[in-house]
Amino acid sequence: MPDVIKTAPATEDPKTAVAEPVAVKAEKARSLWGDAWVDLRSNWYFLISSVLIVILLVMTAFPGLFTGVSPTFSDLAHHFLGKPELGKVGSAEWLGYDGQGRSVYARVIYGARASVTVGISVTLLVTVFGGLIGMVGGYFGGWIDALLSGFTNIFLGLPFLLGAMVVLQAFTDRTVWSVTLALAFLGWTQIARVMRGAVITIKQADYVQAARALGASTSRILFKHILPNAMAPVIVVATISLGVYISAEATLSYLGLGLADPAISWGGDISAGASQIRVAPHILLYPSIMLSITVLAFIMLGEAVRNALDPKSR
Repeated sequence: MPDVIKTAPATEDPKTAVAEPVAVKAEKARSLWGDAWVDLRSNWYFLISSVLIVILLVMTAFPGLFTGVSPTFSDLAHHFLGKPELGKVGSAEWLGYDGQGRSVYARVIYGARASVTVGISVTLLVTVFGGLIGMVGGYFGGWIDALLSGFTNIFLGLPFLLGAMVVLQAFTDRTVWSVTLALAFLGWTQIARVMRGAVITIKQADYVQAARALGASTSRILFKHILPNAMAPVIVVATISLGVYISAEATLSYLGLGLADPAISWGGDISAGASQIRVAPHILLYPSIMLSITVLAFIMLGEAVRNALDPKSR
């Protein structure tokens, strides 16, 4: 029998074929902040620092959840008792007592309130004031920018801690708010310079030029178009600086120029424990550990935010 040759079925003429509709799901484009949030959720620096900061904020707002002992209650029968009682975690005896018989654990818990409050308050003040100075100077340019830049450079040339010490001498009652004002008085310069640089770059963008051509007011251009896009580097600097302000408050209290009794501060307790380091090292040790953890947590958060908001690093 002759071989049977099988032929492939004829295909449709491509000219007459009708294309079947293909469902294409358009993916919604993410903004810079959306991309940053996706990156932060997988960053261990962000996760660890966030947990530590949440604990610190709860400790600041509700110290009674962590201890029921007053940090100012004294009992001289407990003078310099410092052996940790691991079986009494969370109790007044856990971390020992200071020279006046006050619970070191209770003072460590309540000391977070002053340090964190000063850090957050200074950060908010310098971000608002420095941000406005930098935004106005960077947008208008000319003699306004020269005047504001010269004003910023004058304050930038003053030593930060030394200037804060001098300012605090004007206050007879050194409270949390007086320390906050002293640190904010000289701490806004870096935010101003960062904001100015960001605004100078962004004001040349096409969408800003288009808004100006359409007759948008100066305030609308500044706060609607420029400010949201210039906040990324400012937030990074402010987050890292928060830990610096907390350590600055502790330094001033350690030197006796910051918070004074009856205010409770880690820096003040470290200063009191430094003179007794041979007899009772625990008075110095535990506030120092808490201060280091707090500053490290905010620096780690700032590093994570910087990496997330920097497109080149991603």
